[in-house]
Amino acid sequence: MYRRRRRAYFLMMGGCLVLFVSAWAFVRLWSMPAAIAMCVIAMVIPPVAAMTANRKGPEDRWWDDPAPPPPPDERRKEPPKGGAGPTGDPESDAWWDELDGRKRRP
Repeated sequence: MYRRRRRAYFLMMGGCLVLFVSAWAFVRLWSMPAAIAMCVIAMVIPPVAAMTANRKGPEDRWWDDPAPPPPPDERRKEPPKGGAGPTGDPESDAWWDELDGRKRRP
């Protein structure tokens, strides 16, 4: 499935390049509105190609993937000696604790 999506992406992006180059290389000599229309069509192709390449297929097993391991809990570490918090600056630690909602200042 991955190969099919990748092939579709490269075909769409190749078509986009062909439209842009041909529009301004020789189609503009024949018809300027046709060249502009080709560029407008080519402008829509890259987002569609990205959505096509990144979509999940019905046989892709994304719903039962194991959950990633939880990050280590940094709050359980003991603060450095001297009464300072994790950064070593009591004023900065109090400010961050207030922002994180750990300690409320009266």
